[in-house]
Amino acid sequence: MMMHEELFDFLSRQRSVGSLRWFLEEPDPPSAVPLTPLQEYLQRLLEMKMLSSDQFDNLEKHTQWGIDFVEKYTKFVKERSEIELNYARQMRNLSKKYQPKKKDEDENKYTWCRAFHSTLNELNDYAGQHEVIAENMMSQIIAELTRYSQEIKTERKTHFHDGRKAQQHIEAGWKQLESCKRKFERDCKEADRAQQYFEKMDADINVTKADVEKARQQAQMRHQMASDSKSEYSSYLQKFNQEQNEHYYTIIPNIFQKIQAMEEKRIERMGESLKTFAEVDRQILPIIGKCLDGMTQAAESIESKTDSSQVIESYKSGFEPPGDVEFEDYGQAMKRTVSETSLTNSRSENKPERSSKSKTKTLWPFIKKNKGSNPEDFSHLPPEQRRKKLQAKIDDINKDIQKEMDQRDALTKMKEVYIKNPQMGDPNSVDPRLAEIAHNIEKLQVEAQKFEGWLAEVEGRMPVKSDTSRRTSTVYETQNSTPPTNNNCAQDRESPDGSYTEEPSSEVQTSNESKVQPETAESGDEFDDAEEDMLPTIGTCKALYPFEGHNEGTIAITEGELLYVIEEDKGDGWTRVRRNEEEEGYVPTSYVEVFLDSNAKGAITYI
Repeated sequence: MMMHEELFDFLSRQRSVGSLRWFLEEPDPPSAVPLTPLQEYLQRLLEMKMLSSDQFDNLEKHTQWGIDFVEKYTKFVKERSEIELNYARQMRNLSKKYQPKKKDEDENKYTWCRAFHSTLNELNDYAGQHEVIAENMMSQIIAELTRYSQEIKTERKTHFHDGRKAQQHIEAGWKQLESCKRKFERDCKEADRAQQYFEKMDADINVTKADVEKARQQAQMRHQMASDSKSEYSSYLQKFNQEQNEHYYTIIPNIFQKIQAMEEKRIERMGESLKTFAEVDRQILPIIGKCLDGMTQAAESIESKTDSSQVIESYKSGFEPPGDVEFEDYGQAMKRTVSETSLTNSRSENKPERSSKSKTKTLWPFIKKNKGSNPEDFSHLPPEQRRKKLQAKIDDINKDIQKEMDQRDALTKMKEVYIKNPQMGDPNSVDPRLAEIAHNIEKLQVEAQKFEGWLAEVEGRMPVKSDTSRRTSTVYETQNSTPPTNNNCAQDRESPDGSYTEEPSSEVQTSNESKVQPETAESGDEFDDAEEDMLPTIGTCKALYPFEGHNEGTIAITEGELLYVIEEDKGDGWTRVRRNEEEEGYVPTSYVEVFLDSNAKGAITYI
């Protein structure tokens, strides 16, 4: 109450409570005279008000700077990830640039070339790890900080909005207090004037009693109004002091604490991001170490002796070293001969004599020849190199023969389906293509025999059937071991002397997988005893649509039915399936979903 009484005394001096600076800027009292409780209260109030306003601005600037710093760091990490991606891309391009081309496939037989290729592969994996760094930075740092920046901006905006709102509320209360104070001040003045007027009227003997009574009532009314204003002012002052105390000791400190917690959390997130920045690199170090270990192992796998042996094997000529060249005396009329052990001796046997110029040409290993005039039999090459070229040529021809035979098998199967199902196509439309394929096979076989003969010549022996079949691929064995089926296409047969001829009445063989037996006299049906031995299942299939299967050789299926596949589509649009031991036939390939797997669950091989 003492403080309130002093405050009222202060107000009675007609000083404005809003002008607190004037009160505090008065000359300081002597050091021996302490501040009154009112002065201490007003001074503390002013300091808190000024502190709150000023520090809100400072905190607002500081927290905004902290958010800007987070965004700056996010941009830094983003640029680092772009550098990693560019570096990885350049490393991959470098590895790809030096990868061996098809024309350089011979490099793989040398250990030092393989070591370099392994190093390129490891380098490609090494580049992949830098891509991992960039991806982890994008997901673990950039994306997280971008999301957190939006969250902290929203939180900061909320805290400062609450602070500004609290400040506006306390300032509005202060203005209301000033209004109550001024009203109380006016009412007190009016009461004083009314009291003085009453006293004056009461002392004047010339004034009527009615006028005095009126002046007295007016003074009492003014005193009552002043008393009511005082009560109102006192009540609002007490309320304002309570709100002000809550504002400066509860609301504002809580807001400051939330801002402090927000700032500390931001700093912690920055620390976590900096740690993640290092851990992203640390996580890939073991993998990069393995890549480097792979490069080291590749380098240690180089074997110089093995590589030199490969060079010797690749380029050895197969020639016997020539013998000494005998002296030829042109001063005497004598027949010039060469030594029996010379290089040209073996090539000049049983041949007419040539001039000395021709003899010089027989020493072709020591003379460069025109590459544009290489003969078909590779006779321009040394024996060993010629043997390798001939063998490679034979292998290529055998591959071409196998391709032609695969096409023939597919067309043969298509023709069989057309024969059984005329509505699907004309069987005779396949004959021209079958004849063309048979002609191609014959030409390739003749070509293969020609090169076999040259190969046998190089190896120092004449062509023998057993040797020929040994050197050629399994194409011939497959062709000769497969019995013919009934069709109008010519097939190459093997004659008793081992040669291959074309017979007009020969028949095209079917697929090797079916192992079809020749037709018997008991039945004219191609699906009868000729295929009595049931084929093994090679997978399963599921019917996608129903199929009635009215035509001969087909089988009816229902949607969703599971069947066994015994022969896959050979290009004719039909797949051969089996329902049980008695029911099997062809269904359209587009009507089923095929799972070709010999070990598929549920697949049963019928024997």
